[in-house]
Amino acid sequence: MEVIPEITRLTHIFSHAVAPAFFLGAVAAFVALMTGRLTAVSERITSLRAKAVRKDATSSDSARLDRLITRARMLSDGILLSLASGICATLLLAVLFASQFFKLSHAYGSAIMFIGATLLLGAALFRFAQETMSARRELEEEWVSPDSDEVSS
Repeated sequence: MEVIPEITRLTHIFSHAVAPAFFLGAVAAFVALMTGRLTAVSERITSLRAKAVRKDATSSDSARLDRLITRARMLSDGILLSLASGICATLLLAVLFASQFFKLSHAYGSAIMFIGATLLLGAALFRFAQETMSARRELEEEWVSPDSDEVSS
């Protein structure tokens, strides 16, 4: 067995690795986007909890807090699903390189891993869509009743 693969085989390996590598980039960008939103939601949760500790919270603040906690859970779920998708894509890259290096067939295993990564990312996108719809409902409620301190600031 040769230790260093031929240049044509290396070129073949890299051509097969392009799609999973771009997929990983997309997953990383998506995780960054959701992490930013989770940070904003977490800050709002912290401010509402601080308001409750000062005893100047209203009954609508309690409902807002519940909705924000639900949104944070959806974002956390989406982040975890995206990370699982990224792990699948990373494993796919490892399998591609290892199978080509050792001259093994990788077509079926790679297809299954890519389908799994895509389904996980799809589930993460679904949770993100749920969170976005929840944020939209929350904004619409605030527009109807602008009694919140957060709207004026």
